[in-house]
Order: sequence, then C-alpha cells, then structure tokens
Amino acid sequence: MILLIIFYPTLKIGKLHFSTFYFPLLLVALIFLIFPVFDKSELQKALFTNNPINPLKILILFLSVSVLSIGLDKSGFFSFLASWSIKKVKQSQHALFLFLYLFISVTTVFTSNDIVILTFTPFIIHLAKEGKFKPLPYLVMEFVAGNTFSMLLEIGNPTNIYLSTVFDVGFVRYFEVMAIPTLIIGLFSIAILLLVFHKDLAKPIEHFDVEVKKVEDPFLMYVSLIHLGLAIICLAISNIINIEMWLITLGFAISMSLIVLVYSIVRKKNEIGLIYKKLPYSLVPFILSMFVIIMAEDGTGLFAHFASVLNGIENPVFQGWAYLVSSTLACNFVNNIPMSLMFSRILDGNLVSVFSTIIGSNLGALLTPIGALAGIMWMSILKHKGIHFSFGEFIKFGAVITGFMLIGALGAVALIPLFI
Repeated sequence: MILLIIFYPTLKIGKLHFSTFYFPLLLVALIFLIFPVFDKSELQKALFTNNPINPLKILILFLSVSVLSIGLDKSGFFSFLASWSIKKVKQSQHALFLFLYLFISVTTVFTSNDIVILTFTPFIIHLAKEGKFKPLPYLVMEFVAGNTFSMLLEIGNPTNIYLSTVFDVGFVRYFEVMAIPTLIIGLFSIAILLLVFHKDLAKPIEHFDVEVKKVEDPFLMYVSLIHLGLAIICLAISNIINIEMWLITLGFAISMSLIVLVYSIVRKKNEIGLIYKKLPYSLVPFILSMFVIIMAEDGTGLFAHFASVLNGIENPVFQGWAYLVSSTLACNFVNNIPMSLMFSRILDGNLVSVFSTIIGSNLGALLTPIGALAGIMWMSILKHKGIHFSFGEFIKFGAVITGFMLIGALGAVALIPLFI
C-alpha cells in the first residue's frame, strides 16, 4: 500500500481513474475469506445483523454526508464565500493566512476534512498564482486546519464516527467533550503554522485582485444548505427521536438526490452526475478490506497483548496519553481508519482513552501522507496541479507540526475528565 501511494497512486483505464492504494488490502482480504483463516460467522454477524458498529452503516453515514457537502461545493457556494471575503484582505499575507485558516476550519466542522481537501486545494493554488505568492504555506495550513477541526463534530471524519459509535457516544455528547480540546489543539496548530512560515508570510502580496466568484447554481446551493442544516439538527437530536444517525443522513441524501435529479432533468444539466462522480468511492473497498483483515488479526492474540499493556495503566489521564501517542503513530503504519478498527478491539471503554484515540486518528493524518485518505488525496491533487511536494517534505513539515500539536493535545486530554 505504501509503495503504491508513493510510486503508482492511480490507475487509468480509458477515461476512468482508480486509486491503487487499496488493491493489496483487497487481495489480502479475499485470501482471508477464501482460506480458513478465521471464523467467518463473526464477519457475517458484523455485516448482516442490526448492530451499531456495522461498517456498512459507517460507510452509508459518511457517504451520505459527502453527498450533501459535495452538492454545496458544486453550487459554487464555498468559492463565492471565500473569494468575496478574501477581496477585503488586500496585501497582508498574515491577514490572508489567518482568514483562510478560520474559513477552512469552520467549513471543515460542517462538512469533513476530505471535502475541504477536494474543494480548497485547487482554489488556493489558483489564488497563489493570481497573487504571485508561494502556495505551500497556505496548502500546508489548509491540510492542518482540515485535519484539526475535523475532530469537533462526530461527522467530521470516518474515524470519529466509527469509534464514537462503537462506544455508544451520541452526537451531542461527542461535541460536549470535544469542543474545548479541539479549540486548544487548534490554537497550537495556528501558532506552529505562523512560526514555521513567518518568513514567507512577512513578504507583501505584489498583485492581488481577486475576482469575486458567483454562485454558479443558486437552486443547488439552497437545496444543499437546507438538507445539510436539517441533517445536522436531526443528528443532534438523534437520541431523542430514536433514529440511528446513518438512517438520518441517508434519508436526507436520498431526498436531496431526488430533488436534484428532477432539477437536472428539467434543466437538462447533469448536476446529480457531477455530485456522485466526486464521492470518495475508494473508501468502500478500503474499509471493508481492512475490516476483514482486522477481524482475522483479532484471532491471533496480537490485540490482546497491546490491550494488556495500554489498559494496564491505571491513571485514566496517563492511559489517555498513551492512547493518544500510540494511535497517532499507528495511523502512519496502517492509516487512520484501520488504526481505528484495530484500537476499537483494544480500548477497554474508558472514555478518556476513547476520545484520546479519536484525537490521535485526526492528528495522525499530519505526520505522513499514509496517515489518512485525506493525505493521499491531497498529494495526488498537488501532483496533478504541478506543485512539487515530496514524501520527504511532507514528513519534514509533518514531524515539526504534529510534534508541537501533540503537546497541546496532551493538555487537552488532561481536561477531558472534566467533561465526561
């Protein structure tokens, strides 16, 4: 998987492009399914019975939220807001940097880190070209902001969804616990970003006349905004109305899709096709393959060994710190989604450690491109746009930024017991 990410990230067949990183995982999963490696009845039970940690439900939830978010993006809503606001920044790179950090962070909260990467990476590259300044500080900032504030809401990252679902943490409960830790880690992130890029940002912008982009499709914008807003409200009260979160998001995704389909037919536009074309389909074989592999690994006793070490730490905060650091590092050996699947088998239910692992699953994306799917997508977009940013450069920036942010995260974990 790592070699494919570095040397051969995509496969082109005709006009179709496929990500290759999940191919070896899919092959291993098929081998495990064919040969008597583990008890297949456990897998059938996990996939085809009504249980909250069914990976199919997790996939439906995340893809449904993606439909709502991509619809908003395709309408031109984010580009309009960003260009309209940036118009007022004038020649200060520091002001532009801070504004974009805030804008991207807020956008991430209500969409996801993957949507932000897909939406803002091309926008920032275009902005830097027009303003004749280096795009790298802004691209790194975008990636850091997207993978920091993705931990604020449960829907911000598939890892948040999975771990909170496994340990029965509701949407509102999740936010109550993660609000302060996310803000603390966010402050550490902007501090280290300003420190790392202070020389680049000190230079004035030579030419900056950004054209305010128009909302390309007002109808699609309103439909997407209404559906996304109502979905978030319903998710917040899901415990009260007693409807599972995946059903809520699926219902709103279907509703929006039907409206946009009729709109596409009437207007003879392919809006619905553009939305579904942008969905992160590679997530499906990736998660399902890793789920099979993790279930097979679970029978070897490997996870039990790690559990005895980590859960043997009696102090809940110290245990939380151990889970935070180990989960952050583990993301960069197996990616953050498999890490979450693995750690769900190790965690003993201590919520401090559960939330510490959730934080680690988001911060782990910043250390190497392997840490998360967002990193794989981000590097692919940069390469496609002609921006040179090597695997080694990612790690050089990632080590400094992640190391500093982990200091803030340790402090944040120490506060978690106050909110549980």
